[in-house]
Amino acid sequence: MPLALVALAVTAFAIGTTEFAAMGLLPQVADGLDVSIPQAGWLISAYALGVVIGAPLLTALAAGRPRKAVLVALAGFFAFGNLLCALAPDFWTLAAARLVTGLPHGAFFGAGAVAAAELVAPDRRARAVAVMFSGLTLANVVGVPAATLLGQHLGWRATMLVVVAIGAAGTVAIARLVPALPSPAQAGLRHELGAFRSGQLWLALATVVFGCGGFFACYSYITPLLTEVSGYATGSVTLVLALFGVGMTIGNLLGGYAADRALRPTVCAAFVLLAGVLALFAVTARAEWSAAVTVVLVGMFGFAIVPAVQTLVMREARGAPTLASATVQGAFNLANAQGAFFGGLALDAGLGWTSPPLVGSGLAASGAVIAVAAWAAARRRPAAPAVVVAAGGAGARVPGPAPAPDDRIGAPARPAR
Repeated sequence: MPLALVALAVTAFAIGTTEFAAMGLLPQVADGLDVSIPQAGWLISAYALGVVIGAPLLTALAAGRPRKAVLVALAGFFAFGNLLCALAPDFWTLAAARLVTGLPHGAFFGAGAVAAAELVAPDRRARAVAVMFSGLTLANVVGVPAATLLGQHLGWRATMLVVVAIGAAGTVAIARLVPALPSPAQAGLRHELGAFRSGQLWLALATVVFGCGGFFACYSYITPLLTEVSGYATGSVTLVLALFGVGMTIGNLLGGYAADRALRPTVCAAFVLLAGVLALFAVTARAEWSAAVTVVLVGMFGFAIVPAVQTLVMREARGAPTLASATVQGAFNLANAQGAFFGGLALDAGLGWTSPPLVGSGLAASGAVIAVAAWAAARRRPAAPAVVVAAGGAGARVPGPAPAPDDRIGAPARPAR
């Protein structure tokens, strides 16, 4: 794999640390800025709102510009946002800075996924996307626990400054290691928006919103589940959450490997397996050892979906993948919001701490149904006689050999529906 993918992964690591470490630093932020912990929790919502707003907005502003320049600008924007957070004098300034910091998140992962796919051969694109996203998963293994520990001893501002340094290092690495990646010949906002005429693209996004909501229904309430049901001490939960990150990292890499060989079957299988293991978690959560094993499996199957769905969206967007790829990040945040909402409804109804995984199982199953339906519809579409080439002439149609099967990366482009 090219070193350029490592540069993208470094920035992804910084982004993942910023996004998830805030959850572990809420008590320190609340004490430091004299607000309640529930009010400090608004910082998480502010970041998510920034992701949802920034993904389409910044991608639209960057349409038609060389991808390397866009990636450097977005990584630098992210580092600057974290600097604003570290220097925020009060809670509301910090909330505004968190929103600003979230703005480049979706646009970076959208442009980064497209760039990663362009850096390698067609049959390795999903694995390249997985390498970039490994920075995000490793943040849950190393970055978040380290950031939480640092924040507890030196204060939350110190954590933010460290993330600034990592983000700056990622920016420099992208500038030095990522080769020039010119924009497609038909670049522009209107061209990018044209990708959304594809019904298959909307179905792919729907699998994320509904199916991945199952993962977040469980993840949002994992700490009280582990302490109240599994019997873990509060201080041990961090270690179990690190196991979650290990599972995410393994699943992300395996998902990318499998998706390069059979894209749609990988998406469908990952959702089915996630639904099954979430249902199982309601039983295995009652013992410490079985809960720990299941946590790894939930992380594994939950993140095996990520490179597969990201690659599927880029393929269905055909010659205009950047905006669609960024939109996936907004879809993941919607999945986060609705998963936490429905999991919370189950708890409010008095169904107990094991109910969020069961709710998550149902949501993951709905994602599997949508994925299977989309696959069936795709197999009925007529194949086009040309192949879309991403690298070295993005978006160009050239004569090629017989069309690849629909479940593989590099499948032929088809007329938008």
